[in-house]
Amino acid sequence: MAGFDDVESIWSARLGSLRNTVRQHLVRTQLHAHLGAAHTVLDVGCGQGTQALELAADGCEVIGVDPSADLLARATDDARRRGLALTVLPGVLDDLGALLPGRSFDLVCAHGLLMYLPDAEQAVASLTAMVRPGGLLSFTFRNVDALAMRPGLRGDWDAALAAFGARSYVNELGADAYAHGIDDVAAWCQALGLAVEAWYGVRVLTDPADADVPASSVADLDACLRAEEEAGRRDPYRRLGSMIHVVARR
Repeated sequence: MAGFDDVESIWSARLGSLRNTVRQHLVRTQLHAHLGAAHTVLDVGCGQGTQALELAADGCEVIGVDPSADLLARATDDARRRGLALTVLPGVLDDLGALLPGRSFDLVCAHGLLMYLPDAEQAVASLTAMVRPGGLLSFTFRNVDALAMRPGLRGDWDAALAAFGARSYVNELGADAYAHGIDDVAAWCQALGLAVEAWYGVRVLTDPADADVPASSVADLDACLRAEEEAGRRDPYRRLGSMIHVVARR
């Protein structure tokens, strides 16, 4: 089985792709509507720090946790270049108690994590434990109800047929991954005492694009992003997002 660590270099090479640009923009825009007075932030699986740096630019005190030394170094370099304060710690979800004993945060983020974990429900519980009462949890997961959409819209019928009813898959990086449905995830949140403030679709319209297509190839990227924003918050479109973004309050 291949995990994210095995395909990190491929992922890093695609940071400027259309699909990644759309994903990062949507998560940022969707989350920003809920930030309010959030000041302390924990970003778990922060990677190269795209979201962590934007939150730091908003004036938040941000701690990013990730197992990749290379990605943390990139986040640190970008923070220094932009004159932003960002604390990074090497580690994984299971390390949070030891890394940050007794800490809780106004906002806890996990925007690229759950699809790589076999027990996403337990992961949401672990993340919730780091949220202060009244604080926010923001996380994304691969949408099980859209697994057949990308191959189907590309005309890859065998792959589309195989995706119906599947809950695990090998993603385009070559890593083993897992998908979930919004109704199940909402039930997890309720059981944990989380109130879902909103959920959004991520990459409803652009997901069939090839993984290597650069964002710069889109003639009107601003219009593309606005269309994705609308699709991500409207029914029935949001249910077809490649990923789902949940914002919940503890």
